[in-house]
Order: sequence, then structure tokens, then C-alpha cells
Amino acid sequence: MSKLKIAIQKSGRLNEGSLKLLRQCGINIDNGRDQLKVTAANFPLEILYLRNSDIPKYLENGVIDIAVIGENLLVEKQKTAKIVERLGFSKCRVSLAVPKETDYTDISFFQGKRIATSYPETLQQYLKEHNISAEIHQIAGSVEIAPNIGLADGICDIVSSGSTLFKNGLQEVEVILNSEAVLAKSPGIQPVQQALLNKLLFRIRAVQRAKNSKYILLNVPNEKIQEVANILPVLKSPTILPLAEEGWSSLHSVIEETKFWEVIDELKAAGAEGILVIPIDKMVL
Repeated sequence: MSKLKIAIQKSGRLNEGSLKLLRQCGINIDNGRDQLKVTAANFPLEILYLRNSDIPKYLENGVIDIAVIGENLLVEKQKTAKIVERLGFSKCRVSLAVPKETDYTDISFFQGKRIATSYPETLQQYLKEHNISAEIHQIAGSVEIAPNIGLADGICDIVSSGSTLFKNGLQEVEVILNSEAVLAKSPGIQPVQQALLNKLLFRIRAVQRAKNSKYILLNVPNEKIQEVANILPVLKSPTILPLAEEGWSSLHSVIEETKFWEVIDELKAAGAEGILVIPIDKMVL
């Protein structure tokens, strides 16, 4: 039986989020013996746990069909793998930083300066776009220490919360790239595997929509139903059920969580009462 081969990070910030997403998609994975290759119990999916830096190469070569990977790594490796879905976790940015005491004004500061980085290609492209010529020092890890030991005038590295920069006496001054976990596919994926990928994407998108949406229930006087319905940014139209109390109905709908806070005052002013907002596990359109 044909399987879809997916690579996820063997260890690190993407590993946990990747496995959680697959579980939310109803895919059972047993890796109790720390195997590097595992077959899902209830979906034609083979999971390969790989070193993060190797994944783009395996994607491009067709050794794997798809992978959960940081967008920043795909950009850096300049591979031809195509992003098919943004996954919304492991968000970070690739940024330039300098010592906190530096009097920084703009990107021209880096003209002729030394920059330490693990992302030389991404940095070089950014500097080229801004007509900046700088000396790039490629470092595999612990980039933040470079200015403190006199190796560089600034750094280019991944930033999440910014706490690592702060601890090393650095300030973030330029954001080169905003990144998050993405699902990418090999340019040579075969039709059978593409069909399996489509099934997996169907599940992933149902999970992703549910994360951003909430089920809303509220009680409304019958004469106010249309007014309240017009306020709610619903998918199609709300479900309306009569209450035991005459003249009142319960209105049920789905709403984006962020939009709820934008319309809550309008809903109350229109006569809505007993408003409940409930998480959604999956959402299929």
C-alpha cells in the first residue's frame, strides 16, 4: 500500500508542534522506542524524524514527499519545495541585532561592518536589496556571543521572544523575515502521494479553522433576531431555536474569536443575553 512520507524535526521547537498537529488530525503515532521511522496506525503516513538542516535537501530530492519545516530554513536553503499550508505555530523572525549601547539609526549602519550569522544566504539577499556591503561571518551556533568577543559588529539570527538577545546585551534593529512552521511538498511528488496529501490537508485545514473560530450561543427576543443576525459575521446564517419562554429564541452560530470582541457590545445593545462562547474541535466546510 502506498504511503505518504512526511519528515518532521527529530528534536527541537518544531517537533512537538508537528506531532500535536498530526494527533489533532486523528493520526495515531507510536514512537515509544525512539524510532527514526514510524508508520501511522490509521492513516497511510510514514513519519521520518530527521535533522532539521537536512529536511530541505530531502524534500528537493524526493526522498520525502512532505515536511513540517520552518519557513526561514526553506528561504535560507533556497530549495524548490513548495509551501502548501502555513501552520501557525513556532512563529519567529530572522532579525539583525547590535549591542544595546550602539547608536543605531538605520540599515546603513551595517555598511562595511562585520555580521555573524547562521543564515548567510538570507542575510546576503537582504543586504543586496538595501545596497549594503558587509563582511558576513557564518557561524553554526551561539551567534549571540559574536559581538561580545569582538568577532562581529552585529548578528543576524532567529528571534522569538527576544530574551536571548536581552541576556547577551543585544537589541533587535531590523526584521528581515517573519517565519512560522509550514507544510512543504517535494517538487517531484507523485500523483498517488498528492492524493494522500490532499486528504491530509483536508484534516489540517479543519483543525486550523477550528483554532480560529468559536461556537457562539445567545438568547434573543424574537423581534431582535434579524438585528442580531446582521451583527454576527457568520459563515452562512445562524441556527435559531425557540426557547421555553415565549417570545425568545436561542441563536447559534460560528464566529472568529478575534471578531467576537469587536461585536460583543453591539450584540448586547441589540438585546442579546446569556452569551456563551465554546471552543470548536474540528470545523469542516
